[in-house]
Amino acid sequence: MIKARVTVTLKNGVLDPQGKAIEGALGALGFSGVGHIRQGKVFDLELEGADKAKAEADLKAMCEKLLANTVIENYAIAIDG
Repeated sequence: MIKARVTVTLKNGVLDPQGKAIEGALGALGFSGVGHIRQGKVFDLELEGADKAKAEADLKAMCEKLLANTVIENYAIAIDG
């Protein structure tokens, strides 16, 4: 069994209204000095098998086809072990 984490974030230059809203809310709560907040998504997955190269290829395909909108989002894949 292979455990992996996929992190999806907006590309630089893409407006992030949720990040801006969080930034404003943190300021309103008294957390000063916080800025440039970007919101993203994290997917934790378990894949059957032990072939890390196949797992990485499968994860990349998952990101390209479903998990990330590659027009406006970047993704990073981390495989445990």
